[in-house]
Amino acid sequence: MRSEPSPHRSVKPVRLFYVDDSGAERSGIATFSWLELAADHWGSGLRDVLAWRKDLDQRHGIAKQYELHATNFANGRGNPSSRGEGWNRRKLHRSQVVEESLCRLATWEWVGVGTIFSRSGLRRTEYSRERARVYRELVSMLDVRLRRAGELGYILMDGDGTDATYASAHRSLALDGRALMEDPGFLNSHHSQWIQLADMVAYASYQQIVRLPEKEFAWNWRELLNGIDTGLFEV
Repeated sequence: MRSEPSPHRSVKPVRLFYVDDSGAERSGIATFSWLELAADHWGSGLRDVLAWRKDLDQRHGIAKQYELHATNFANGRGNPSSRGEGWNRRKLHRSQVVEESLCRLATWEWVGVGTIFSRSGLRRTEYSRERARVYRELVSMLDVRLRRAGELGYILMDGDGTDATYASAHRSLALDGRALMEDPGFLNSHHSQWIQLADMVAYASYQQIVRLPEKEFAWNWRELLNGIDTGLFEV
């Protein structure tokens, strides 16, 4: 006979973390950025996200089905707007959309963002190992934070789950008292507005860290998120 849970037993709140990576071997920088929210705000939050996408469609002709991949979008690739070449070929229009979107994101008090990163001169296999290390640091940091807050958490990432280093980072946590549940889940960014927002945070964060002269226009984009920023962590 199945026992019912005690009515006096507290239920821990759950936080969702949508994670996207950035960085490049040539710069020696590896980053992971996230967008987080309480699971019980997911439905109302999604309404805000879809309202933002509807606004992009009405004001800029960018359909909500169009994937906002930050690197491609900011650098002028693709044809995001239905308004034609006059809009699509101008990077100024794209920069305005990114800035407007980050400002809109910063008004959502129910969401938080953060970034963890490292700088190294590592290349090839060593750089891949460094990325894996930074992800392990992220997992450990979030697990500690969740345990201290009396919460549980779940990470969702862009990808297909074929990179085993992500799951191994989660499985390295001590099971006793662990707050991050399961291995990470994986979503196709084309179908997830949350992952696309995390990707935008990741791009803005990377540009602030790497500070390439030709991308000076994006150096301060992350500062637009100050009100919801949980931190920029170098490890």
